[in-house]
Amino acid sequence: MLDYSCSKSLFDRLCRKIKGSQKTPCLCLGAISVFLFILVSLASGQLIKSLPNKGDFSLANVSKIFEEEKKDIFINQNQKIWSESPEFLLVEGTSLKASSPPSDFSPQVLGALVGGYEVEDTKKVVVEYIVEEGDTLWSLSSKFNISLNTILWANDLNKNSVLKLGQKLIILPVSGVIHHVKAGDTISDVAKTYKGKTEEIIAFNNLSSEGDVYVGDIVIIPNGVLPAPSTQQAPIWVPLADSYFICPVSSPCRITQGLHWYNAVDFSHGKCGDYIYAAAAGEVIKVYLTNSTSRWANGGAGNTISILHPNGVVTSYGHIAASLVTPGQQVYQGQIIALMGGQPGTPGAGLSTGCHVHFGVSGARNPFSR
Repeated sequence: MLDYSCSKSLFDRLCRKIKGSQKTPCLCLGAISVFLFILVSLASGQLIKSLPNKGDFSLANVSKIFEEEKKDIFINQNQKIWSESPEFLLVEGTSLKASSPPSDFSPQVLGALVGGYEVEDTKKVVVEYIVEEGDTLWSLSSKFNISLNTILWANDLNKNSVLKLGQKLIILPVSGVIHHVKAGDTISDVAKTYKGKTEEIIAFNNLSSEGDVYVGDIVIIPNGVLPAPSTQQAPIWVPLADSYFICPVSSPCRITQGLHWYNAVDFSHGKCGDYIYAAAAGEVIKVYLTNSTSRWANGGAGNTISILHPNGVVTSYGHIAASLVTPGQQVYQGQIIALMGGQPGTPGAGLSTGCHVHFGVSGARNPFSR
């Protein structure tokens, strides 16, 4: 530490000399200025003395001094002030990413800064409900604040249907119908078929335009009506060879959730950043990415890739952290197409409780639903 006894003595003598003077305030300020000048001069002298070679102000020598005094300069981490600058972490052994000190921001805060956080986390996702004792079609209609017909249409039921304990029902977030997009479909055609409004369909499904739909998508038509006497049907399933699809994650092929909406199963080894593979060859038709931290982003699936296969079947990969492919790209079976995401609170995680991939199949039976 520096010895300031000499400068302190000088300061005291100056103050005693001007004590009682009418000009005391101004003179004291002057004395303080002189005192600070002396401190700076002494500090500079101390720095020069500390240099390995007197008068050597090279960057290497000065840096060495500050490194030695680092513990005296910064407060320790228990006091929540960090001396370190952001570090870099090795990701998957091939790339680097910045890692700021933990006192900076949380993923939730970062999401809010870029406009991804939704103050009113509006629910716009289809859910599955397990029938409980005492449930009726009418009580469920009231419970979920949707029309009775909405429940009937989504589950291929009629008013005389009797619910069974443990039965699984599809519940829409709003009164209306759902539509499975086929080749050639437009929002205008869908709106006309179900007596909906084009602008309402675009807004409710967060579409950028009328043409922002792809084969295999599921679109909700608010206040839509199912044309009589048809029933709301999913796409016709084509037969598949047992070897047509491979597991979209590395061995062992670990399923963490069985069949759920829509025709999907979840895979995970419990680690975000794991590779996700194309289950079969095909064309990437959709890459949906968002910085939203909403649980309901993209119907709860969050960041998603969709691949159209030669037989017309579409596979989707939800809750991804990053896409390694682009729309229109041809991929082969087993090609790495994405990195696993799903960590709650991170952009694009969607409705997820942890790192996994939501693997959905449209147009065929999900081969991993056994």
